[in-house]
Amino acid sequence: MSYRQQQPKPVGGFYPQTKVYNDGSHYIAIPHTERPYRPKRKHVEEVITVKEEQPHETQAEDTEAGAITDNVIAPISLEINAPDKVVEQKDNEPQKAELSPKIERKLTRKQLFNELYSETVGVKKAERRKRIIKAMRPYFNDEKSTVDFVNSNFERKLRNLICRRVRLTRKVNLQDFNYFVTFTYNNALHTEDTFRKKLKNTLGHFCSRKQWRYVGVWERSPKKQRLHFHGLFNIPQGTLPGYLLEVNDYSLSTHRRQITHQNTYFNEHFGRSDFETIDDRATLGKAIAYIMKYLEKTGEKIVYSKGLPQYFISDIMTDDIICPIGVEDSKLLLFDDFNCWDEGVLIGTVGGDVIRQLRTANN
Repeated sequence: MSYRQQQPKPVGGFYPQTKVYNDGSHYIAIPHTERPYRPKRKHVEEVITVKEEQPHETQAEDTEAGAITDNVIAPISLEINAPDKVVEQKDNEPQKAELSPKIERKLTRKQLFNELYSETVGVKKAERRKRIIKAMRPYFNDEKSTVDFVNSNFERKLRNLICRRVRLTRKVNLQDFNYFVTFTYNNALHTEDTFRKKLKNTLGHFCSRKQWRYVGVWERSPKKQRLHFHGLFNIPQGTLPGYLLEVNDYSLSTHRRQITHQNTYFNEHFGRSDFETIDDRATLGKAIAYIMKYLEKTGEKIVYSKGLPQYFISDIMTDDIICPIGVEDSKLLLFDDFNCWDEGVLIGTVGGDVIRQLRTANN
């Protein structure tokens, strides 16, 4: 049976249980299929031994052994001309390697690549590839196999990045975010570890108790390397603790005076907070782009609160379909005012309140 023959067809004038997402401009439905699930076979990777030199201090050891240093003249033994002593010294000379003990780690080549990839964040792509190939060359039989492995894993990282961008966009476009918020670490109140832990814990409580929703990323300022958290937030009216203050301050990035809105509760418990209202699609688009660039720039992962699905499940009537789209017409482009149905029951015209009544999915 060909792929096209497996494509779903409407049943009685509608497509049942489609997964619907928003790409930022339109709603797009993915019809449900009954394809048998075939679990992927996991490739068992070879475990390699990586040897690394352990940092150590040699000056004290050399001084104790009577070596000559910049500041100390070593005592010369009265027996230095004895033949047996000379032989012992020559035998010991190659043992300098013992002063640089090596630690051994067991891991796969993929794990080693991931470590090197994280260590070279911020390096230009060509130089980054060159460094990783050089570091991984000892663990392959020849240069070609090393290059092929590194190139395939760069492609894997790119595919993963694209998937993470798609996931972020779909999750954001199904929410009504009303604030773009920045929380800045204050070393007078926290260490970086307690700042991360307590802020995450506090936001988790607000999500479960007050139905907050957010998506964000950790970041450091370019010059001072001060830790920040940038996030898009859906904060229901009346659930924000404390109150917002208008603060007139100076922006180091634009070098201009600016009016910021800061929250007294978060300022008191964590440090500086900046709340920017999102009131149109243009502002939302800029906020999404700002968060998205840190997917690759810093290597940080996107942080999602619970309750942020990629899709909602709805029956789709054929009258609500503009046209098929995608590879071999596998998706359906919908009108902006299509009706949502759940197992034959009309829920209403698509919108935030209607979507919240429908089942959701992330895969």
